[in-house]
Amino acid sequence: MRRIKVGRILFSILFIFTHADLVFSQQSDTLTLSMESAISLALKNNWDILISEKDIQKSDAQIDEAYSNAYPRLNFTGNYSRNIKLPVLFLPPNTAFNPSSETQTFELGSKNSIDAGLTLSQVLYSQKVNTAIKIASEYSEYSKTGNAATRQQVILAVKKTFYTILLAKELVKVSRQSYEAAKANFDNVSLMFKQGAASEYDYLRSEVQAANAHPMLLQAENGLDLALSSLKNLIAVDINMPVNIKGEFIFKEVPQDEILAVSSKAVENNPLVMQLKIQESLLDKNILIQRSDYFPTLALFGQYQYQTQDNSFNIKDYKWANSIMIGLQLSYLIFDGFGRSARIEQAIVDKEKVGLGVRKLEEGLKVQVIQSEMKMDEAKKRIFAQGKSLQQADKALNIAVTRYKSGVGTQLEIIDTQAALTFAKTNYSQAVYDYLIAKSDWEFAVSTSFN
Repeated sequence: MRRIKVGRILFSILFIFTHADLVFSQQSDTLTLSMESAISLALKNNWDILISEKDIQKSDAQIDEAYSNAYPRLNFTGNYSRNIKLPVLFLPPNTAFNPSSETQTFELGSKNSIDAGLTLSQVLYSQKVNTAIKIASEYSEYSKTGNAATRQQVILAVKKTFYTILLAKELVKVSRQSYEAAKANFDNVSLMFKQGAASEYDYLRSEVQAANAHPMLLQAENGLDLALSSLKNLIAVDINMPVNIKGEFIFKEVPQDEILAVSSKAVENNPLVMQLKIQESLLDKNILIQRSDYFPTLALFGQYQYQTQDNSFNIKDYKWANSIMIGLQLSYLIFDGFGRSARIEQAIVDKEKVGLGVRKLEEGLKVQVIQSEMKMDEAKKRIFAQGKSLQQADKALNIAVTRYKSGVGTQLEIIDTQAALTFAKTNYSQAVYDYLIAKSDWEFAVSTSFN
């Protein structure tokens, strides 16, 4: 008992250190989540995972149920009957027991009849029972691989939602910078207009630019709120709980040698493929179940019976008798209207369908891996290109502002370069997001750990 308590204390300390950001943030009524803590919460609380874990519990119980058919069965029966009119025995005339010329009747039994019995039966041979035990064991593995597949799907969903939040935060940042720049430009032009140093056209253009930038900021903020709500739903926390996301929205390239090494093992590591192969094996055993109807069943049985009959209700004076019997029972279905052969054919077709499903999934995974790699490569090239465009757009804006202040530039140049900078920032963020999403899809397809 002491070891158990010490182990629990050590586990609690370890959990606090490894999830410090989660523990302390909850104490302040704000849930601060990193990618790792969000995944950890989802694996613990997500509804789909909880449901799949119930399937595992059910499969364990099914194993016990399958084994129960191989154990002896003990059955108790008890019966009381009141004979309102006793049954009779007919004795024909002119016989040793009835020398008269008329048929005589004699009542049999008593008014009260009581009997109790125990019946014990044990299956000695049944191909169906043996196969059912094997099926139950494999179904347990099927449920576990299904749980693993569900966990991977939930992790993928959390990662994509988390990256969507990071993108939304970047878009909010870009939109706010654009709005603040447009507002600052409007304030500057407005002052120059009052001093006669700017035209009314420049004043109106800067005012329209600031007005157009504000709705874009609001739209970006709404997108962030929706992404946060999606994450809360995935990790099963209160939708009204304040959440703070902690993570960097940066491009980190996966080495090409790692991609080549891991992608080659995508099919053999995928839990969905494993699950379908187990299902194929289960259906193979289902064929044996159907064919087992062509085999006999042999069982041992024994019975003990305790009974009495009497006309009174003086139970303590009843005379009881007991009997014991044992025997073997052999049963075999000779003809069932060709039902067995039809069921076997259906079982074979079911197995063949799953076999085709395995091949389809394997080929689909190969395509998914290739597509993810292509999207990663395409996004990477866009990141490099947009990075250069971003530098150029920032430089162009500085030049336009300087030219306008010097009186040689126009307000239109500032508006155009600000729009170009906003566009470049948005495209760069979108390219980083596309790479991270493609990387998540690739990790899911090759079933790698989600670091």
